[in-house]
Amino acid sequence: MELHAQTLTDLQAGLERGDFSSVEITQALLDRIAKFDTDLNAFITVTSERALAAAKRADEVRSSGDNGVLCGLPIVHKDIFCTRDVTTTCGSRMLENFVSPYDATVVERFADAGAVVLGKTNMDEFAMGSSNETSFFGPVKNPWNLECSPGGSSGGSATAVAARLAPAATGTDTGGSIRQPAALTNTIGIKPTYGRVSRYGMIAFASSLDQAGVITRSAADAALLLGVMAGFDSRDSTSIDHPVPDYVAGLNGSLDGLRVGIVRQHFDEGLDAACADAVRESLGVLEAQGATLSEVDLPNLDYCVPTYYVVAPAECSSNLSRFDGVRFGHRAADPKDLLDLYCRSRGEGFGAEVKRRIMTGTYVLSAGYYDAYYLKAQKVRQLICQDFKRAFADVDVIAGPTTPTPAFKLGDKTDDPITMYLNDIYTIGANLAGLPAMSVPCGIIDGLPIGLHMVGPHWAEETLLCTAHQFARQTDWHMRSPEAYR
Repeated sequence: MELHAQTLTDLQAGLERGDFSSVEITQALLDRIAKFDTDLNAFITVTSERALAAAKRADEVRSSGDNGVLCGLPIVHKDIFCTRDVTTTCGSRMLENFVSPYDATVVERFADAGAVVLGKTNMDEFAMGSSNETSFFGPVKNPWNLECSPGGSSGGSATAVAARLAPAATGTDTGGSIRQPAALTNTIGIKPTYGRVSRYGMIAFASSLDQAGVITRSAADAALLLGVMAGFDSRDSTSIDHPVPDYVAGLNGSLDGLRVGIVRQHFDEGLDAACADAVRESLGVLEAQGATLSEVDLPNLDYCVPTYYVVAPAECSSNLSRFDGVRFGHRAADPKDLLDLYCRSRGEGFGAEVKRRIMTGTYVLSAGYYDAYYLKAQKVRQLICQDFKRAFADVDVIAGPTTPTPAFKLGDKTDDPITMYLNDIYTIGANLAGLPAMSVPCGIIDGLPIGLHMVGPHWAEETLLCTAHQFARQTDWHMRSPEAYR
């Protein structure tokens, strides 16, 4: 099997056997990036020299027998994670030339484990978007159909993994931004429990919703990477000190007796009929392995999207206020005065979607509207959390579709933000409640992939990974790849 076609765990085993070197893997993938990324636009920055130097060090370390769990294994980072001495743009003109002076905790932990970073992937500007079309650096293309969106905001990471330009990638998920692109590109995406992975050095969009995760081609790869990422970090005030299990060891558990809840509200008129059939067939695969299926009711689920689009813009309005042209980021030329500096720097530095959310957030936080919008949204958020809590008293996992349809054409929804926002209707609830969730490949409709979405109670990443792994052992959806990139 060619190097680019192997999963992260395949490459790990091959390195341990001495079948190939890290330098050989790294060079092979850098060659593929050079060959294919002009069309895909999955990368903002490719760190070729750094990657090859790191791969050479990894080979030397491995020969001494003192290597980390990811020694010599290639990954890519979403360009929202601060990376020392490498540009970290967040897909925005505002940070087009920002070179980070430090590493995010996620980047640091992967480096300590010996990973080789190939580059930084393209993303919706400041992670605001569901199609990867808001990036200052241009839209990312879906390798299954270059006319289609790969989803967002982690679309660059998903495309890089799906097109076999990298075996795994980091991503961030505020309302579905790992799971939705994973579903639309036939990859696996997991968002852990809020607080499980440090947010230090991960440039904030909505602080109470953002969580780092990974996009991979197998549940085993996701388990391997999550084991490295997870754990308490004193530098992050939202990090929770909770034991991290051996996710890899937990993959081979049985699904016998697993209680799977099917959300009644998910299978409504908004769901594509072919998607619904594929998801039901996938649930049957779990049932055949011993899981029991039952219907669950989340009565406040319909309020997820409006709640999210009050809470998230409010937090983004606050977080992005620091980008004012004074300390770092884009600065307008020849300002007349301080107010002109602020206005033109922000006006030139931010794109239309970011401006839209800042304006919305500023409005809902303003005097006279705070109680009517923001406070009410937080109360509804608690109702949504309570719905999940009641459901998890009776089931172990909640399952359904990841997205209402397969990938849509680029440009189809850019003129209608509300329609775009509704693409995250099945994923937002997990973020509002801080729950772990993941998407696994479960079908291909008219040449485009779709995903099965699973949500667990807090700290249930091990259960989700095990369920995904056992599902994949009975199906081959995750093994399929776009023909042009095999």
